[in-house]
Amino acid sequence: MKPVASRGGREPRPVSLAPTPEQRARTGVLYALAAFSTWGLLVPLHFKLLGEVPALQILSHRIVWGSLFALALIIAGRKSRALREVFVPSRRLALLSLSACLVGTNWLVYIWAVNAGHLVQTSLGYFINPLVNVGLGTIFLREHLRPAQVAACLLSAAGVLILAASSGEMPWVALTLAFSFGFYGLVRKLVPVEPLVGFCVESLLLTPLALGYLVLVLLQGSAVAFQGHGMLGPLLILTGVTTAAPLIWFAAAAQRLMLSTVGLLQYLAPSGQLALGVLVYREKFGAADALAFSAIWVALAIYTVSALRSQPRSSGPARGS
Repeated sequence: MKPVASRGGREPRPVSLAPTPEQRARTGVLYALAAFSTWGLLVPLHFKLLGEVPALQILSHRIVWGSLFALALIIAGRKSRALREVFVPSRRLALLSLSACLVGTNWLVYIWAVNAGHLVQTSLGYFINPLVNVGLGTIFLREHLRPAQVAACLLSAAGVLILAASSGEMPWVALTLAFSFGFYGLVRKLVPVEPLVGFCVESLLLTPLALGYLVLVLLQGSAVAFQGHGMLGPLLILTGVTTAAPLIWFAAAAQRLMLSTVGLLQYLAPSGQLALGVLVYREKFGAADALAFSAIWVALAIYTVSALRSQPRSSGPARGS
């Protein structure tokens, strides 16, 4: 507290240096924009630059460098004790092992899809993910489903079926991304651990497998990184930053904003992926795609309006889990 001199010889009144709710909200929006723009634009562009690297090698580097980056943040933030406590054999560690497998699957499919020319499908996956979360919450957490949310889920399912009928196959990339991340969120909801520590534990659990694979491809002579291929080495190291940084920014945003605000802003990420896929990389987007996406967008609008109306008026900023 810092005293401020007043007129007339009165006692100086203290001025609080703590941020106001408006300042916290503005900061939260900036963190959210940084996280979702990174996921929607920078991450797919980053992986496109790594197009000549096999997806499993990119994933392995992402895990290793992400672990090192997260460990550095843990040490800088003096959270080493919290990290060590999680590695005690327990139900919490078992659940984090499961969430590590789920997020690893999500990352691998996403990396492969981006470099195989399926950015439109990745955007579809993250558009329907909130509706998958609604269904999982109903089935596993006994959460009550409002009539509008039922309608939104059915409309979203109709959009997926339109894509399946038009292409002759289910959009498995989108469904894998949506359900793997949906189950990941469900598991993480059940684990009482802060985001950075949880991410670090998941990465460290996957690191032995990632390192083992990288050693294997190096011995086989099929490793791409650090073999004189220009900027590939530094770009692979950078995957650690582009993996951890948006997750940290997202957690910071969630601590400062209402859940409804975060929920609305999250659609920036798949919107960016869709724009990149259609406008920059010229991926196919025909009438059936437009119809299916329209159904899903209407479903999301119904879901969002229903969620906003059901929120208590006095709800405060969301807290990171």
